Amino acid sequence: MKKLFLSLAAACATLTAAADEGMWLLPYLRQMNIKQMQERGCKLSAEQIYSADRSSLKDAVVIFGGGCTGEIVSPEGLLFTNHHCGYGSIQQLSSVEHDYLKNGFWAMSQCEELPVPGLQVRFVRKISEVTEEILGNVPSTAGQQEWKQIVDRNIEGLVERLEAENPGMEIVVKPFFEGNRFFAFVLEVYKDVRLVGAPPSSIGKFGGDTDNWMWPRHTGDFSVFRVYAGPDNRPADFAPENRPYKADTYLKISLDGIRENDFAMIMGFPGSTQRYATSYELGDMLDVANPQRIFIRGERQAILWADMMASDKVRIQYASKYAGSSNYWKNSIGMSRGIRKLGVKERKAAQEAEFQRWAEANTLPEEGYADALAKVEAAVEGRSDSRAALQYLAEAFLGGIELLRPATGVVQGDGLKQEVDADKVMAWMGKWYKDYSPATDRKVAKRMMTIARENMKVLPSFYAEIVDERFGGDIDAYVDYIYDNSAFTSEEKMRGLLADYSPEKAAADPVVPVVLSVLKLYGELSAEAGKYTDSFAEGRRKYVAGLMMQHPGKAWASDANFTIRLTYGRVLPYEPADGIEYNYFTTLKGVMEKENPENPAEFTVPEKLKELYAARDFGRYADKNGMVPTCFLADCDITGGNSGSPVMNARGELIGLAFDGNWEAMSGDVAFEPALQRTIAVDVRYVLFIIDKFGGAGWLLDEMQIAGKKR
Repeated sequence: MKKLFLSLAAACATLTAAADEGMWLLPYLRQMNIKQMQERGCKLSAEQIYSADRSSLKDAVVIFGGGCTGEIVSPEGLLFTNHHCGYGSIQQLSSVEHDYLKNGFWAMSQCEELPVPGLQVRFVRKISEVTEEILGNVPSTAGQQEWKQIVDRNIEGLVERLEAENPGMEIVVKPFFEGNRFFAFVLEVYKDVRLVGAPPSSIGKFGGDTDNWMWPRHTGDFSVFRVYAGPDNRPADFAPENRPYKADTYLKISLDGIRENDFAMIMGFPGSTQRYATSYELGDMLDVANPQRIFIRGERQAILWADMMASDKVRIQYASKYAGSSNYWKNSIGMSRGIRKLGVKERKAAQEAEFQRWAEANTLPEEGYADALAKVEAAVEGRSDSRAALQYLAEAFLGGIELLRPATGVVQGDGLKQEVDADKVMAWMGKWYKDYSPATDRKVAKRMMTIARENMKVLPSFYAEIVDERFGGDIDAYVDYIYDNSAFTSEEKMRGLLADYSPEKAAADPVVPVVLSVLKLYGELSAEAGKYTDSFAEGRRKYVAGLMMQHPGKAWASDANFTIRLTYGRVLPYEPADGIEYNYFTTLKGVMEKENPENPAEFTVPEKLKELYAARDFGRYADKNGMVPTCFLADCDITGGNSGSPVMNARGELIGLAFDGNWEAMSGDVAFEPALQRTIAVDVRYVLFIIDKFGGAGWLLDEMQIAGKKR
């Protein structure tokens, strides 16, 4: 094992990236990427992009919240990210009286910026490869359990050492290449983040579900926040006396625009890809996981949408929840479509057959490479039924019926807590009830319990014990009984239950048997699926290691795992099908053309935007043709988590914010499609136009460093 990972590290020092594919690790830009980047037009050195010892572009890019990217754009800690990344925070601050989702929000001074409870940003302060520290004492003959025990112990020791060396920092150690390499990240977490500006959803979500993942696009998908710090510029909990974070590094903004074939690069935190997934895993995805997700979420979303359209209160309560569910729902539809249309599973199978021939001819049986694919295949087949059932429990019950969430506060293991700390449980719930509609959830529960009964092979025990025995199989009547009598349907009732708590009293609540039986079955199925975890992990680890040995001259990029990466390419159009050619940019003209009174939820244009368009009041944000650009395309390699990532030009200046991929290449998470794969970005000129001309918050531009056109 030690010999293997050292050979991988040595190989990476001599490789040159061969295509646009790749979410590249910053410490290896000098060895692997910078030459090709400069040949394509990049004007920066590797050290200007990433330096371990001094300020570089890396220091302007942050993790925003729990799953997006943001970038610092001023020395006063001003931050850009996507509207859909800030959506949860905007929703959290909204009410019927202050509907920031519908109407937008613009602070006119720092005093008006709104604190967002719980919102955090993370700066990456240090990156180091720690492969030898993690794998150096692992025997080459170790089985998966022994391998994991040693690795976990080594990671624990390394984290303790790094925490001591970096007080106040967050330490993250993550595996790469299926556990064949490891990197450590030192993060600084800022906890006082405030909303500065957001366009109305008619701009920030223009196109809604219809346009999601599609091109051409005209969405102003951005929002503006500010990072605050204590008097020493270090992280501090929210306090009125905190001051804007003083940024040594921030991104300059370019108004020069983009042209076809211009160099473009994106730095951010791609969340998850499965480029090394096998044909067996894709088969399970196509036949089970994606169809189930599409169906379950589609049924729930239809109920939510109807209630959201009927009530402003429910619309605000469920806006963020609906958007998050819908995004992954449509992603799953596009993923399955792309995998089938582009023959990805068949290409994977051909690669595996070639690998198997190589492994049998060039490796020893005890090394485990020849058995790797067989282990993966057996594990995928063996766990398929239990994982399918687990997905139903997760999607339809634990993630679908919201009433189960507060009831879990009294559950411990496979029973009920003997005593509870009411304040602690309610603090755990936070402001959950603010965004909860019992009437909507009641409708969802009826549908989820019905489709589970129709599709699950093994059901939670409450069906037989209660639904059939006491309610004659009538699910609707059972659900009505629960919601009419449960103490968990409101914050006031829940507090009353906890204030005079006893296990017997909790057990009498009608939702508790549902929770207990769902969790019991979930545990049993998890144990069944878990029997295949070790063999699957070992097979994947050996397969990826073997692939790298089989092709030692290839530039290998690790799967995304929400660590900071760089991808680069060109501003490019594309041809999705015969006779169809898409331009590489869109303009405000298209926004006006897309307005659709028959679909006001997705294609409404605000009156003020119409007025600016009619008057051609575009200021310095118009392109050479006198029109405001809205979005553009680049052939960079991104995925979820890259939302909000800065798209930069050859000089490292901000030209846009990445916010989506394109429909024709939705299989890109499992197989990069160089001819089709595109990043969709909102043009920074549209961002500044909306802030300045539409929002009237031009004061924010005064703290930015803007290059290109003069005022």
